[in-house]
Amino acid sequence: MARNWTEGDLLIAMNLYCRLPFGQFDQSNKYICEVAEKMDRTPGSLSMKLCNLASLDNYHQSRGVVGLKGASNLDRKVWAEFQDNWSNMAEKSEEAFESLMAGTTSPEAVEVHQPPDGPSEAERTVKVRRLQRFFRNTILASYENCCALTGIAIPQLLVASHIIPWSESEARRADPTNGLCLNTLHDKAFDRHLITFDEDYRLVVSSVLKMGISTEFQSSSFANLEGTMLKLPHRFAPDSHALEKHRSSFVP
Repeated sequence: MARNWTEGDLLIAMNLYCRLPFGQFDQSNKYICEVAEKMDRTPGSLSMKLCNLASLDNYHQSRGVVGLKGASNLDRKVWAEFQDNWSNMAEKSEEAFESLMAGTTSPEAVEVHQPPDGPSEAERTVKVRRLQRFFRNTILASYENCCALTGIAIPQLLVASHIIPWSESEARRADPTNGLCLNTLHDKAFDRHLITFDEDYRLVVSSVLKMGISTEFQSSSFANLEGTMLKLPHRFAPDSHALEKHRSSFVP
């Protein structure tokens, strides 16, 4: 007899939903098989649950991709809890995933630049790591591990960029609609408000990057890209209000 799904199980499933690109939910996926084994479930059962979660995703609904229609009331409850409080649920799901996978959560370590000082600070650092790891995994998977501006597909050069900065909104630190996948150079320019995106997701470049004598690299990296359309993710599209706020601080 099939076991009922618990809230703890769904924390893990939601974490997996966020860290896998949409096209990789098949039961033959090696990662799904590994997680399912740890959960004492079949790969087919876990794959089906990921598709059930996809049916609740507004972005997929708008594209007419409905996924499986067997989403339960508990699925809807957990999904809604994530939408209402990404930071809280991201931390819980990362903790559950860590526990299940015995620390095997991501091939990349997430850096926290300030070392912990005492038990409370160490606890805070663990929380920060979990939120940053969840956010990065979700953003890179949603953008299919490619820079949304240039198409660069080298993970070591990709950054999960916050639209509203980490320091300005605790509530949006793990919210994937508050993120873009950019390469390290354009992430830094975006963070410094030297580039932004207009209402149609086209690149806008500050005059600071265009004035004076520009090297060929600088021109090709910024001025020549002005007007380039941002490639939107296959889920968790960037929040237009967050981008509007970013534009309000743009250096013209």
